[in-house]
Amino acid sequence: MSQARNYPELSELLDQVASIRTQDPAGLEALRIALVGRKQGKLTEYFKTVSAKAADERRAYGAALNEVKDALEAALAEREAELKRIPARTTIDLTMPARDRWVGADHPVTQVTEEICQIFKELGFAIAIGPEAEDEWLNFFALNFPKDHPALDLHDTMYLEGGQAGGQAGGRMLLRTHTSPVQIRVMQGGPPPYRVVIPGMVYRNDPFDASHAPAFSQIEGLAVDEGIGMVDLKATLAQFARRFFGPTTRTRLRPSYFPFTEPSGELDVECQVCRGSGCPACKATGWMEILGCGMVHPKVLTNGGVDPERYSGWAFGMGAARAAMNRYGVPDIRLLYQGDMRLLRQFAGGRS
Repeated sequence: MSQARNYPELSELLDQVASIRTQDPAGLEALRIALVGRKQGKLTEYFKTVSAKAADERRAYGAALNEVKDALEAALAEREAELKRIPARTTIDLTMPARDRWVGADHPVTQVTEEICQIFKELGFAIAIGPEAEDEWLNFFALNFPKDHPALDLHDTMYLEGGQAGGQAGGRMLLRTHTSPVQIRVMQGGPPPYRVVIPGMVYRNDPFDASHAPAFSQIEGLAVDEGIGMVDLKATLAQFARRFFGPTTRTRLRPSYFPFTEPSGELDVECQVCRGSGCPACKATGWMEILGCGMVHPKVLTNGGVDPERYSGWAFGMGAARAAMNRYGVPDIRLLYQGDMRLLRQFAGGRS
């Protein structure tokens, strides 16, 4: 650098090498442009004056300029490398305590639905689904409901305004009151045998109380084949109850009536909330009905395109929320739909 020190203007530039300590990459770039920039850098301006100097000075002055240029560029490159090694500045306060990591989980009704479907899949059943906005014929008449049945009244069924169905007998559109229309759809899809379980949402114009909801998840099952009888239904449901509620849970199958099955029955499970002593969830009976069932009515088989002289079958239907209430001891069905995280976190498998 001995030659550069002979020129005051170049010596001043060399003194700036030691001051290249900016903490800002943008500031470093601005300094580079001011010193060695091709258009407006100070060193560039000095290079432009070389041709105006005397012939004996040009060689020495040019060499001095190159020395200063090499020194400035090396210092700028070194500082740039140092800035890259410094962590980026952040507005995050690293001294604050960490927040709990929230991880979502399946709703208890979803968990129950998936578990029930899995139990029946292991028993040889497939999954079938259908639309929630349904044809009145499929929802009622194909299932042997008479046209004067109370379930068709407006105070029980949510009809869709202006909706006309395109089913076998036409009629109004509605939000399905059960997943049973899927049974007809399955039968219309081809000849038996069928073994399907049908999960899905259903809608009824019911009051929202401790054991009823106007919209809830339902699961149905259908088995149709040659020689199927009531003993097959009872054995299958008994196996399901043992798997789902535990081998010691008491159950009872009692007679009932449904238009789409004959004979019909209802499977009750000992109330898991009060253990049989009586509570609002079980209406003080000690038992909670979890499903209705029975042998598929011959008229329903016929409406589905199945020969009732050759084939027979059974079906069941249950509310997944009511099964969840029994499983987990929830006293009021409304608790499952209020979004109260104090309850829902209990079903998150230890996650928060």
